[in-house]
Amino acid sequence: MVSGGTRDSSDREMEQFAEVDPTRRYGRYSELLGCGSVKKVYRGFDQEEGIEVAWNQVKLRNFADDQQVLDRLYSEVRLLKTLKHKSIIALYSVWTDQERSTLNFITEVCTSGNLREYRKKHRHISIKALKKWSKQILKGLEYLHTHEPCVIHRDLNCSNIFINGNVGQVKIGDLGFATIVGKSHSAHSVLGTPEFMAPELYDENYTELVDIYSFGMCVLEMVTVEMPYSECENVVKIYKKVSSGIRPQAMDKIKDPEVKAFIEKCLGNPSDRPSASELLQDPFFYGITDNYDDDDNDNANKNGSSSRR
Repeated sequence: MVSGGTRDSSDREMEQFAEVDPTRRYGRYSELLGCGSVKKVYRGFDQEEGIEVAWNQVKLRNFADDQQVLDRLYSEVRLLKTLKHKSIIALYSVWTDQERSTLNFITEVCTSGNLREYRKKHRHISIKALKKWSKQILKGLEYLHTHEPCVIHRDLNCSNIFINGNVGQVKIGDLGFATIVGKSHSAHSVLGTPEFMAPELYDENYTELVDIYSFGMCVLEMVTVEMPYSECENVVKIYKKVSSGIRPQAMDKIKDPEVKAFIEKCLGNPSDRPSASELLQDPFFYGITDNYDDDDNDNANKNGSSSRR
């Protein structure tokens, strides 16, 4: 394929791919890694680096009459471009294919898929391992929340967190609902996955601490392998329980009092809810390290981010 340091320009090298990007660096296979309401994610390959990637593709014609969805898509891409952190899915390239009417963006791929499916597949996991995952998620949230400007994910759940199972590395992805907020750190749109949405989200007046609530629900799901509020038949019933401060029945299945207390901390009232930075200092994580622990200021030295606390 490569001779004398230059890429063969013939099309034969591309026969294995369903399509290639305009630079001919990235190729897309037909194999689907995931499929959502807006985009499809295919297995891709970076020929320059020799690594597998995720090729995200959106058929723009499907949303020709929905400018809101298109705006959100382009917002995700613009946002991803500015974020550089080991616990956030990285964006490598983006382009619009006018001929096919598609928006395409290349991101890093996590070999074991999302955390929800991974946890269902591997039911016998120690609390120590779950703490390692949780710590990495918190580091990603700390980076987003202390970024300048502050970024609120707003749809954190186990299907939006991805894992490289061979090394126990987790990363936050799917920032399509994320919003950038100013110095007030407040936002007003109602968005997210009902089971993971903080009560104040429904009141349309909230801060980045809604992500901490969602993180607490993620820990609950990781521990119990059960969706929070799975006992509820519909969204209305979930909303009634959340707004009344009634915890999911899954909480009763947690036997470890330390784990239960930690989750309760995350689900507390906004005025009592700790920040990601504060949770990382919680005794819950004493003695817990992962392969990605490094300088404590890692979250504050990239892209002009700075800690507020």
